[in-house]
Amino acid sequence: MECVVYEEGSGRAESVVCGIDDEACRKALKRLRDLGDGELGWIRLVDPAESEIVQLADELGLHPLAVEDAVKARQRPKAERFGDVLAVALKTLWYVPEESAVETGEMMLFVGPRCVLTVRHGPVDPTAEAARRLAAHPDLLRFGPLAVLHAVLDVVVDAYGDAAGKVRGALNRLEDEVFSTSRVDHTQGIYSLKREVREFRDAVQPLVPVLQGLMNGPLEKSALPKALPYFRDVADHLHRTDAEVRTLDELLTSVLDAQQARVGTWQNDDMRRISAWAAVFALPTMVAGIYGMNFEHMPELGWTYGYPLALALMAGASGALYRAFRRNGWL
Repeated sequence: MECVVYEEGSGRAESVVCGIDDEACRKALKRLRDLGDGELGWIRLVDPAESEIVQLADELGLHPLAVEDAVKARQRPKAERFGDVLAVALKTLWYVPEESAVETGEMMLFVGPRCVLTVRHGPVDPTAEAARRLAAHPDLLRFGPLAVLHAVLDVVVDAYGDAAGKVRGALNRLEDEVFSTSRVDHTQGIYSLKREVREFRDAVQPLVPVLQGLMNGPLEKSALPKALPYFRDVADHLHRTDAEVRTLDELLTSVLDAQQARVGTWQNDDMRRISAWAAVFALPTMVAGIYGMNFEHMPELGWTYGYPLALALMAGASGALYRAFRRNGWL
C-alpha cells in the first residue's frame, strides 16, 4: 500500500509505502484522517486481499457494495455514488505484440471529499504515470480529488489509443498477407485478432456513457466547473478510440470474408485442376480399355500400324485436351 498526501497549492507530496498492518500504515491513515485545508490524500492498493480492503473501508467509510466490487474485480466500467464517495470502475488495457493479444486489468477509484482510494488488479499500473503527470502539472491539484480521477482516466484512455494503433498495425499486416500471392489460410489469425478486438470493445465502449454521465452529473454539479474542460478532453480521446475500435472490428469482418472467399477460390481452382487432369487421362484410358477387350472381330486388329496408331491417337487427344485446359486457365 502507498499513501500520498499532496499540498494543492505547492504540489509537494509526502509518500509512505507500507503494509496494511504496519505502524507506518496506521500513522499514514491517521494523517489522512487529519487532512487540513488545501491537502489531498491518495491511497494506492495493488491486488489487495479482501481483509485489506475491508480494513480500509472501515477507515474511509466505504459502502459494503463498493468494497465487494473492489474485491471481485470483475466489473464492467461504471460509476456509482455511495453517499459522498464516488466509485468508478474501469478497465486497464495493453497490447502484447508477440501474442497479437489484448490483455486487460481493472481499476477501482473511490473519490471522496478529500481523499482518493485506487485499487488496481493486473500488471499494468496507470497510477504511476498519473502521479508523474500530477507532479509535472501541480496546478491540476486545485481540483482536489477530481485531479486524481482525471489523471488516472487520462492515462487509461491514452493507453487505449496506443493499443488501438498497435492493433491497427497487426490488422494491416494481416491484410497484406491475405491479399498476397501466397496460398496461406489466415482464418485462425484473423478470428483470434477479431476476438481480441471484441475484448477491446468491452473495455472501451461501456466507458463512453460512464464518462459522459460523470460530466453531466457529479462534475457538472460540483463546485469546480473549471475541471470540466479537462474531462471533456479525455472524453474526446475516448470517443475517437471507440470509433477506431468499431472500425477495426468492421475491417476484420471484411478481411475474414475476403479470406474465406479466397479459400473458396483456391478450392474451386483445385477442383478444376483435378477435373482437367481426370479428363486428360480419361480419353487414353477409354481407348486402351476398348482395344484391350478380347474380341476377334475389331477394327484395325489385323493392320500392322494399328497399335502405333492407337498410341498416337491417345497421345494426340490428351495433348489437345491439355492445351485447351491450359489456354482456359484450368491447368
